Amino acid sequence: MNKYTDKGKKDTRSGFGAGLLEAGQADSRVLALTADLKGSLKMDAFADAFPDRFFQCGIAEANMIGVAAGMAITGKIPFVGSFAEFVTGRVYDQVRQVVAYGNTNVKIASSHAGITLGEDGATHQTMEDIALMRALPGMVVINPCDYTQTKLATIAVAKYTGPVYLRFGRPAVANFWPEEVPFEIGKAYVLNEGKDVSVFATGHMVWEALKAAESLEAEGICAEVVDIATIKPLDTQTVLASALKTGAVVVAEEHNMAGGLGELIAGTLASASPKPIEFINGQDRFGQSGTPAELLAAYGMDAAHIVEAAKKVFQRK
Repeated sequence: MNKYTDKGKKDTRSGFGAGLLEAGQADSRVLALTADLKGSLKMDAFADAFPDRFFQCGIAEANMIGVAAGMAITGKIPFVGSFAEFVTGRVYDQVRQVVAYGNTNVKIASSHAGITLGEDGATHQTMEDIALMRALPGMVVINPCDYTQTKLATIAVAKYTGPVYLRFGRPAVANFWPEEVPFEIGKAYVLNEGKDVSVFATGHMVWEALKAAESLEAEGICAEVVDIATIKPLDTQTVLASALKTGAVVVAEEHNMAGGLGELIAGTLASASPKPIEFINGQDRFGQSGTPAELLAAYGMDAAHIVEAAKKVFQRK
């Protein structure tokens, strides 16, 4: 039975805004930069509280990354905020050369990730960003599941030394994470104990996985749901322990197959203890316009599709 309750739907980008403000209150070295998207990234409260530590860089994302790297070299802790598509694909060379290669303490905050920004359409949606960031040596990749976890993750990221890619979204989603549970970078969280199939989920897909586990329980299948909040470094110990216990695996992510969490977990299992596995993701497609719920269903990334994948892999054991 799902022990987590939706305390009221909230968007994860607002969790980032709340966490950024708290991080700024705790440490005067925390700065915020944005490429003309202060409102969309929910940076308003930080900008109002610390106007001398907020920098509007205009629609010049590559320059923003360079400015942030320079700030980091002087000992500051800069958060750069933009849409996931713009702060990864548009500026990949700058992220690679002055953030990752230089191992500078820049925090890349990416909102509107995946396809659930909905009506903005394919040009603003991205299901390739995790692959791009995972490929960079030393880059930490975090994809929290709800408002509260995003807030806690932002605070943890500010305390971490090194480059980080923090991914979150636009739509209001279930807010269920307990405030009292601290966020640990590199830790996976077992949310629902199970014995028949492991469902590894990240980001918005975690709540869909919990809903799927309830449906599966009604059909006599006990699913273990694991929240992969940190994709890199992966908590291989928790992943392997769960997979060894259940003997069947489903991976759910709002990202394409190439370079995503599914490939990462498949590779982890292949090198240690291969298990039957099914994948819930965007496969090899771009996004399109539609409401978040419509798109998740159309791309096979909702609770109903997780249920079907779990039943399929359970039969393959």
